Amino acid sequence: MENAEAPRATHEQNINPWSVTGEVGDDGKVKPINYNKLVEQFGTKIIDNDLLERFKRVTGHELHRFLRREIVFSHRDLDLILDKHEKKEPFFIYTGRGPSSDVMHIGHMVPFELTKWLSDVFQVPLIVMLTDDEKYLIGKMDRTIDEYEHFARENAKDIVALGFNPDRTFIFSDYGFMGSDFYRNITRVAKRINRGTADACFGFDSSTNIGKVISQSPSASGSGGTQVNGYQIHFAAVQAASSFATSFPFLFGPDKAQAAKIPCLIPCAVDQDPYFRLTRDVASQLGYAKPSLIHARFLDALQGPGSKMSASVESSSILVRDTPKQILNKINQYAFSGGRETLEEHRAKGGDPDVDVSYQYLRFFLEDDEELERIGQDYRSGRMTTGEMKKRCADELIKFCTSFQERRAKVTDEMLDLFMRPRPLLWGGLKTDTVLPFVAGEVSDSRAAGDSKTPGSKNQAKKEKKMQLAAEKKLQKTRERDTGNAGADAVAPEV
Repeated sequence: MENAEAPRATHEQNINPWSVTGEVGDDGKVKPINYNKLVEQFGTKIIDNDLLERFKRVTGHELHRFLRREIVFSHRDLDLILDKHEKKEPFFIYTGRGPSSDVMHIGHMVPFELTKWLSDVFQVPLIVMLTDDEKYLIGKMDRTIDEYEHFARENAKDIVALGFNPDRTFIFSDYGFMGSDFYRNITRVAKRINRGTADACFGFDSSTNIGKVISQSPSASGSGGTQVNGYQIHFAAVQAASSFATSFPFLFGPDKAQAAKIPCLIPCAVDQDPYFRLTRDVASQLGYAKPSLIHARFLDALQGPGSKMSASVESSSILVRDTPKQILNKINQYAFSGGRETLEEHRAKGGDPDVDVSYQYLRFFLEDDEELERIGQDYRSGRMTTGEMKKRCADELIKFCTSFQERRAKVTDEMLDLFMRPRPLLWGGLKTDTVLPFVAGEVSDSRAAGDSKTPGSKNQAKKEKKMQLAAEKKLQKTRERDTGNAGADAVAPEV
């Protein structure tokens, strides 16, 4: 009797902050990420045409290609942020990066390119968090804190090279901003106490708050068998704190009651949403404004749909420092093709751009909508071959990376130090330490209370004009001082 063929291993897609894997079907092949299923699973909302039209109307800007092409596809309370912008009420933008190596890949550029565009459109303060402490805690035992602090600065230079405005942007690393040697020792100790030991010693159980449970058993695994360090349990609180304006009194003023009303908008990849689902629940309990979010799709690894780029696996990714030759070789050698097995079959039946990695990269990086549509039609009809598709993709990525590298070469340590120095930022052209307490306090409160001295009255208009002139004078003096301290190099390169 012949042995029956062993069944193929299948599993559902699994998306979390540390691992992204698509569904594996009965044929053993990985399927593309089902984003509609994620929306249902996470409880988010699709960014529909009505919301996009309102975005254009409220901001007066045409949509970024990521929004036009549904690369940014989901949200939590984006409509409330548009309300704030329409009423000229304060909010800020917050995003982050986990510096796991000293170089970023083109997939990392997607949320930061979107963030820069949002910062330019809304003209509000931007906070960028570099989680070097988390990466140390979940990293291998032989990696040092110094390494991750170095990675954070190198990643920060990559971020600055996208052209962020230093007057509106504050970048910080957790080790540099949150603590000192004392905090570094806390994380060194935390990395060496596992969940099993802590449970046995202290009697922790499922009712114990995460402030007590600082680590998880090293034997526990995440999806796909990936080792997960348990500080991630507590790290949700660290990542949440940047969502609250009260964490940054140098930006939003010392009045915590007023700062608590100021919400943030978080652009991120959809795998980061679990952090902020928890944050939104906690915000309600603390009396803080809930963060709003917009979610981006993943840029597939070179190996194809259902995967995610990794800077530590160079064959899976295009690094922003890759040379034109390296980019072309990676695309030709590794990029998953939606073409047919033979040229004759491809000409007759056409290819599938929906699974073709080169075409998907063009969806993310090619600006011209008409050209992108034409390329897709030519590929589906068989007029464009896989080789031609790969060449067109490589050309676009070479242009992006070459331009990026030119700007990156101009980012100095002095320029980075300016971005990473705690200081007031611009909101609507004025410094946050003068205008935000006023807007969040007197203006909003008078509206809510129905005060007769509303912003529309003559007396109130005079008062606002006087405060604006004073703020503008202070702004001019601050900028002159900053220019003198930072030197002529402390200007962000433009994209």
